[in-house]
Amino acid sequence: MSLLPEQRYPSVTEIVSSARALAAHRPGLCALRQVGVSRAGRPLHLLSVGHATRAVLVVAGAHANEPTGGSTLLSLAERVLYERELRDGTSWHFLLCADPDGAALHVTPAPRTLFDYHLGFFRPAGPEQPEWSPSVLPPDRLPPETRALTRVIDELRPYLQVTLHGTDLGGSWVQLTKDIPGLAEPFAKSAAELHIPVETGASDAAGWPASGPGVHVMPAPGSNAAYPSMPDDARHSTWYHTHRYGGLTAVVEVPMWASDLVDDPAPHPAPAAALRQLGRRLLRDALEVELVLTEALPRLPGPDGPLLRAAKWALELVPGLAGDWAQAPPADTTMAYVGSVDAFGRRLPLRAAAMLLRVLQEADDRAAPRLEQLVAAWSDAFAVRFRARWVPLEDQVEHQSRTVVAAARHARDRAA
Repeated sequence: MSLLPEQRYPSVTEIVSSARALAAHRPGLCALRQVGVSRAGRPLHLLSVGHATRAVLVVAGAHANEPTGGSTLLSLAERVLYERELRDGTSWHFLLCADPDGAALHVTPAPRTLFDYHLGFFRPAGPEQPEWSPSVLPPDRLPPETRALTRVIDELRPYLQVTLHGTDLGGSWVQLTKDIPGLAEPFAKSAAELHIPVETGASDAAGWPASGPGVHVMPAPGSNAAYPSMPDDARHSTWYHTHRYGGLTAVVEVPMWASDLVDDPAPHPAPAAALRQLGRRLLRDALEVELVLTEALPRLPGPDGPLLRAAKWALELVPGLAGDWAQAPPADTTMAYVGSVDAFGRRLPLRAAAMLLRVLQEADDRAAPRLEQLVAAWSDAFAVRFRARWVPLEDQVEHQSRTVVAAARHARDRAA
């Protein structure tokens, strides 16, 4: 199933080069500086525009497999530079890539199909993700990328942090650590104008209150998690670090491929049975990957690298998640929510298989061709089931940028 993008995603090197050019063009207004290094010694850069004390922090590249954020960040930086109104009493700061090591491992800058996307797929294990690591690791074991991000937050004390995320296939939604009244309307208007579906029942936000379609507000720390088995909890991530300074975080998600199946608010006729079936499929698919891993593992050189660690971590999540789905479904379960869970259930074993495939190919292991066929079949089935259609990169960027600007304006009014 060919879904040809019009443009390619820039590399971290290209993003830094563009940011450096912006800073050189307006040196009195812009500054680019290094704020840390990754575990592998790659620099982390922060581009600042304006000098006001009141600050907005925009973070790209927290998840290596979500490449739209880098393009959005550059578009936003140019917009802030040339639109004086956006700088009125506000400085803007752009962390160019929160995980440059991960970005170096995810190698699909211009995926033509979901299979192409997964052939170069990488997403680190939870403890190695800069935003998520505080939810699963003690403070003395946090990776340097996380410490750099929290230092920037401590320095800037932003009234708003926006972290740019995305999904391979689905719709757009926003997650907020505190509500931003008024955001839902411009978010929905932008999505409609650009023909991007709003993911009204995102499984990432199961059970969360909504201030509007697709705009979800995280429950307070201490409330019950929707999926108790999951080891990480957004409420202990770096997203909440802004709260100590009275700020909040908005997570803006945008799809690479869209599906109109994730924005159906109609009640699902039999959600409990549907979710149990999806759990059974998740266990079956994960078992196929585990069998390949078990058979090939004795032949692989050690120690485990980041790809194999991430594949194993994804597989370890499966039994608990399937058990969570077997419990009573959320009240008022919609077609959109079951569709989002369906996508999640396809995504998790597919990602594990894709990363394991890269390990086997590098080792020239005899199991690689069989696993490649599985990744191809699952990728195609995912695209067909959800009637995937490519969202032009410029539309991904425009929608994400509009939502960030709207969040900054409405959060500023909220803080005033």
